[in-house]
Amino acid sequence: MKVGKNSKRNLTDFQEYKMALQHILKEIDNHHLEMVRFELTDFYGISHCKEIPSRHFQEKVENGVLLHGGQLSKDPQAALVSGTGYHEEINFGDFEYHADLSTFRAVPWVPETARVLIYPKYRGKLVNGYPRNIAERLLGVLKSEGFSLYSSHEHEFFVVDAVTKKPITDGIQVRSTIRLAKNRDFISQIAKQLPLMGVDLESFETEFAPGQYEITYKPAFGLQAADNAFTFKNGIKEIAQQHGYLASFTTKPYADHVGASAHLNHSLWDEHGKRNLMFDASSPNGLSKIARHWIAGLLYHAPAITVLHSPTVNCTTRIREHRFAPANATWAIDNRSTALRIKSNGTAGGTYVENRMGSSGGCPYTSVAATVAAGLDGIKNEYELPPPVNGLAYEEDNLPPKTAKLPTDMESALEALLADKVICNAMGDEFIKCFVALKKYELVCEAAAMEKGMDHAEWARSYYFDYL
Repeated sequence: MKVGKNSKRNLTDFQEYKMALQHILKEIDNHHLEMVRFELTDFYGISHCKEIPSRHFQEKVENGVLLHGGQLSKDPQAALVSGTGYHEEINFGDFEYHADLSTFRAVPWVPETARVLIYPKYRGKLVNGYPRNIAERLLGVLKSEGFSLYSSHEHEFFVVDAVTKKPITDGIQVRSTIRLAKNRDFISQIAKQLPLMGVDLESFETEFAPGQYEITYKPAFGLQAADNAFTFKNGIKEIAQQHGYLASFTTKPYADHVGASAHLNHSLWDEHGKRNLMFDASSPNGLSKIARHWIAGLLYHAPAITVLHSPTVNCTTRIREHRFAPANATWAIDNRSTALRIKSNGTAGGTYVENRMGSSGGCPYTSVAATVAAGLDGIKNEYELPPPVNGLAYEEDNLPPKTAKLPTDMESALEALLADKVICNAMGDEFIKCFVALKKYELVCEAAAMEKGMDHAEWARSYYFDYL
């Protein structure tokens, strides 16, 4: 149940906004919807909401919903972190959140309930550091340059019994038909209900660790792609609860098993979404000049944007050689050892970038924003694409000269981010301030756990697993 193309703040025609609102009110009445979630992301991509009786929906849309600004200052355990800019700096005050009417949908796994995504303002101005606001702003910049982003996240995740915390499948038989069939009711509910939220599911498979799954969905243009990822992650977690399971997008909860990725598959199209600008049939590898500059931009800024694609202390433990994850700023056609695996099958529809830097514990709005910032800089400055890797990118002899390594710990990842003024300027001071404060607090929490004798994986399960 999707209404309208734009939120109130984007509508140039107030009458269009009123028509969209009236349509939603009719849908609420026709479908006997009793409650509406006013739902937001945090810096971790975790869903939070205020649930409003539907009889108050119009009032809250017109006047906004007040929520503590410090909601954006919280870690995965809801601890309030100082120094974010959104907590003590605003005297523990409220943000005013407004509904994006285009995101209104009935929630099929919750009776008589709908949701609408919201965005914050403070004293009448947009909160510039809010992840969804940043993604929308940078996608707007991209469109003003004549481009649009067509993308989808490719998430892996873990599912365990909610009580015993034991994975619901055993072994590492990736894509095993028997393993996939073991929990058919859970998979079937996902297959039926997530598409009703606008997430067009495409494939289902078990992955390379106990209890690990991968479910993919069709790409979408612009902000819709990040909204799909946000909806997908929370939907999986809620549906899992209804089956007595706990689903988690924690990147690497088990030291002796592979981590969970969130590759960002994307291509660059014209502003109207009619033509894939990355494809050039006359090019030897099928890549256009624009594509080469875009990919070069991603590689140039790869050390800085790694932490925006893999943004938790736990995520950084996935960035290792020979672990199905990238270790350096490399690219090649259909090579899973590189950071950027380019798919180019000689058609426009089959030409896109698989950015393998992302981890499942990331925030989709942040990864989309970082991708636009880096790729657009490559186009504007016409960065030259280095040679592709021939062979495994884990072997030093196969790498082009001066290939940058990706940071493998949070300290070096933050250092790389803060040293990259293009990316920091694109993300904005507010975002960088809050993001860095949260990451430093994670490091403090990890260090405290290590002092108590916990290992990293044990700490990761206790700190992230239940909510991420």
